[in-house]
Amino acid sequence: MLPLIEQEVVTQHNWMSEEEFIDMLAITQSAPGPVAVNAAIFIGYKMMGLTGAIVALLGAIIPSFTIILLLATFLAAQSEHYYLQRFFAGVRPAIIALILGVGLKTGRKVIRSSFSLVLGISALILLLVLDLHPILLILLGALLGVLYSYWHKKRAKEVS
Repeated sequence: MLPLIEQEVVTQHNWMSEEEFIDMLAITQSAPGPVAVNAAIFIGYKMMGLTGAIVALLGAIIPSFTIILLLATFLAAQSEHYYLQRFFAGVRPAIIALILGVGLKTGRKVIRSSFSLVLGISALILLLVLDLHPILLILLGALLGVLYSYWHKKRAKEVS
């Protein structure tokens, strides 16, 4: 859903810049709950305050809830069906590819310096190799970003 949200919010309606969208993603991924729902609430609040947030929340949840409820009812009765199992065997890799595509597209926009690249690769290694919890990675990344910014500004003042 994130590429669709970005297309609507950034490209089509110009409600926020690409940089604001990426910042919003960082915030919404840090909050509990589905990212698309959190993004809808954030955008709704930015556009129309509390009313916008509530309407965006309902607009993000009700269609998905209805479709999933109908599908779950159907799939519960058909879960052993051979073609349905083959369908899901094909859908799973496609979903992984979509998630990877969004990650790479967003990564190209976010990684603008060697610091960002090293931080991103380090976080990936810590996640995959050491199995560090994502919340710890977010907090560590935030802390390192603040320290790097402080160091960078202090260094720029010394040079001037």
